[in-house]
Amino acid sequence: MIASEVEKPILSIVVIFHNMAREAERTLLILGRAYQSGVSDLNYEIIAIDNGSSQPLSPDQVAATGTKIRYHFLDTKAASPVDAVNLGVEMARGEFVGVIVDGARMVTPGLIGLSLAALKGFRKPFVCALAWHLGPDVQNVSITQGYDEKTEDALLESIDWRNRGYRLFEISTLAQSSNVGFLGGLPSECSWLAMPRTAFLEMGGFDARFRMPGGGLVNHDFLERVANDPATCFVVLLGEGSFHQIHGGVATNCPLREHPGPAFQEEYVSIHGKNDTKPPLPAPYYFGSISPQSMRFINGFRDI
Repeated sequence: MIASEVEKPILSIVVIFHNMAREAERTLLILGRAYQSGVSDLNYEIIAIDNGSSQPLSPDQVAATGTKIRYHFLDTKAASPVDAVNLGVEMARGEFVGVIVDGARMVTPGLIGLSLAALKGFRKPFVCALAWHLGPDVQNVSITQGYDEKTEDALLESIDWRNRGYRLFEISTLAQSSNVGFLGGLPSECSWLAMPRTAFLEMGGFDARFRMPGGGLVNHDFLERVANDPATCFVVLLGEGSFHQIHGGVATNCPLREHPGPAFQEEYVSIHGKNDTKPPLPAPYYFGSISPQSMRFINGFRDI
C-alpha cells in the first residue's frame, strides 16, 4: 500500500530546473513511483524548483508527467542554482533530503529505493551516485561531433528507457567527475546526493557566495565541507546513477577549450583565498549490486 500523501515523507528530493522543459519532462517522470522500483511502501516527495526560467515549466507540463510534485517558481535573476537548492531543502518535509542540482539528469530505476536503504542503514550518512553523460563521449566532446537534442532523443528511444531504465548505461559515458568508476572511491562532485536534512541545514547548506552560472564549484565545495566531518559515513551506490541530457549546460555542454573552469577557480579563490586543490576524500562504503549493463564501469578512466 502506498503511504498516504498527508503523512510526513521520509525523503524529500529537491531538483532544480532552468529553461529545460524538454529535459524536465523525462527527469520528473523518471523520479516518480511508476518508474522507480522498490518504493511502493515508501513515502517520498519531489520538490521541483524552477530557478527563474524565462520560459517556466507550466502546471500542465508538470502534471503531464503523472508524478505528484511540489512545484515552485523562484523569481530570480541569479544564474547560480545555490539559492534554489537551499530554498528547496528549507521547503522539504522529509527526514532525509536528496538533491539534483541540474534537473537535466535522468536516473536509474533503483536509485531512490537504494538511497533510502543506505540512508537508514548508516549513522550520519552521505549517499551519492556516480554520473554519466548520455551519448558516445562526454558531451563537451560529442557536441563538437554532431551530437545534439535530436540525436539524443533518437538514442533514448532506441533503448526503450521508459521500460528498461538500466539500458541507460549502454548509451552513456562516465562524466569526468566520476572517472573513478564504481569502486574507485568518491566522485569529485555529486550530481545525486542524499543526507539527513538536519545535517544539510547544520552545515548552512550550499554556500550562497557561489554565484557563477551553474554554481561554479559549489558542488565540489559542499562535498569537501562534508568530508571535514569525521562522523559522516560516505556511501557510494553501486549499479545506479544519473545521466546528463544535453541542454546547453554551462560546463557540460561547451567545447573543452571554452570550459569555464578558470573562471570557476577564480570565484573559488575569491571565496576561500586559495585554489580548489581537490584534497583527498574519505574512503566510502559501497552499497548495492552491479548489473550486467553497468559492469563495464567498475573501473574508471583517465582524465581527458
